[in-house]
Amino acid sequence: MLQIYCKNKGQNYQVKIGSTLNEVYKQCNLEMPYGPICAKVNNVVEGLNFRVYHNKVVEFMDMHQSSASRNYTRTLFFILCKAIHDLYPGSEVIIDTAVSNGYYVNLQIGHEVTEDDATKISTRMQEIIDAKIPIRRFEVMTDEAIKMFEDKGDEAKVKLLKSIGSLYTTYYQIDDYVDYYYGALLTNTSDIYLFGLIKYQDGLLLRTPSKEDPSQLGELIRQDKMFEIFKEQHHWQYILGVRTVGDFNDAVKKGLTTDLINISEALQEKKISQIADEISLRQGVRIVLIAGPSSSGKTTFCKRLSIQLLANGIRPLQISLDDYFVDYPEYFKAIMEYENGEFDYESIYALDIDLLNQQISSLFRGEVIELPKYNFQTGKSEKSGKKLQLGKNQVLVVEGIHALNPELTAQIPENEKFKVYISALTSILLDDHNYIPTTDNRLLRRIIRDNKYRGVTAQETIKRWPSVRAGENKWIFPFQENADTMFNTAMLYELAVIKEQALPLLEQVPENCEEYSEAYRLSKFLRYLSPIPNRALPPTSLIREFLGGSSFRY
Repeated sequence: MLQIYCKNKGQNYQVKIGSTLNEVYKQCNLEMPYGPICAKVNNVVEGLNFRVYHNKVVEFMDMHQSSASRNYTRTLFFILCKAIHDLYPGSEVIIDTAVSNGYYVNLQIGHEVTEDDATKISTRMQEIIDAKIPIRRFEVMTDEAIKMFEDKGDEAKVKLLKSIGSLYTTYYQIDDYVDYYYGALLTNTSDIYLFGLIKYQDGLLLRTPSKEDPSQLGELIRQDKMFEIFKEQHHWQYILGVRTVGDFNDAVKKGLTTDLINISEALQEKKISQIADEISLRQGVRIVLIAGPSSSGKTTFCKRLSIQLLANGIRPLQISLDDYFVDYPEYFKAIMEYENGEFDYESIYALDIDLLNQQISSLFRGEVIELPKYNFQTGKSEKSGKKLQLGKNQVLVVEGIHALNPELTAQIPENEKFKVYISALTSILLDDHNYIPTTDNRLLRRIIRDNKYRGVTAQETIKRWPSVRAGENKWIFPFQENADTMFNTAMLYELAVIKEQALPLLEQVPENCEEYSEAYRLSKFLRYLSPIPNRALPPTSLIREFLGGSSFRY
């Protein structure tokens, strides 16, 4: 017998050596309406088929938690791929990206995807779920796994497994269908209780339960502009011949690193130039509003766009919304979320909206204004001594997380605004069935930046991240489709460069804290990528905002 401390119950249990987490859960006599999906074992997330052979601290998780939601979603991917395999032998399935509160699925089934195809696949998925088929887990020598996927013709997985250098590889099986997934899965197809599948664009949209209310599917939100950005990114990837991490690692091995960096940077600069051209050609634009979530690279984008505007004969005047915070204690009142007693640091009401609009109106009348400067140490707005006047052939460029919120610039006519939404939308895949969450890209950027420039540990950044994400969902994402154009700041090579600085910071997170599980997951994921030294990056690269070495002043 061994001892398991169940954090959910706050007590110890004696269990048989070699018990699965499923068996431990039953012994603890827990009740979770939307779980258990998985569990933290000594702060490392494991599937419910994991066996315990030593004393452990175990915390079972349900659909309200991100780790569990990822586990559930991966299992849905597996069942989806199995269903398509059954219905359309020899087809190709690419789980492409997260969009519209679901996951876009690109299908190659020999004909154009129709509503009927979506219905057939959904029906087959439900049949697989109703059949209560065990999801079996196997751990084999990596060479054996490579041979198996070679026989299947799965080139993306073969490239990935060959490039990561692991001795052993885990794969999963439903009936006769096998696949590889990054992270744990559920143990039986019947554990899937809710999903949706609809035709979307030229493929499918796989819908999953909402984390806020797991009894319902996440709200279907049209994100057509966002989807176009992903399509554009994929076009760039095909130009470079790099679609998956396996492709990327192969290119690095062949000595093509410099080419990948130079072409990626050139394509991004070309896009910024096109946005500047669009602004210059639009009649009556007096203000450019740039918004995006945390660590999207708004500041550097703003600087690079300003250069391109100058090249078009337009002189930009830059304003940051970070200088318009209200004084403490008004700030304290603005960020208090009275529903749950937690602070909402992303609240728009922490900004002096009236002052901002007054100053913008004054600038439009040709008057001179003095910009405020917010002192984050004292919590007070101060005079900056920096005076601005908007002249001929000038536009105001305003950047901040709330820039696209209509309430912020309600006093300015719509025809005088040009709105840009930016984010780091990672589109490279681990392989065809394993996408990389775009939020991971931004979180890793923020971990590096917070440590380098603010002295904040990775543990503290990870701890704060859920509240940041909640603020984004409330204050930023609802307005992103209001943009005139969108821009993706993520670089194809980025995660391989980030790896060098991020891994040491993640490894400093103590095992005995809640944040360790996320640090462990991110560390494990980064090890899939062949590293690239950041010395190869140009000084104007957007990534240097986080890594250091930029030629821009911040």
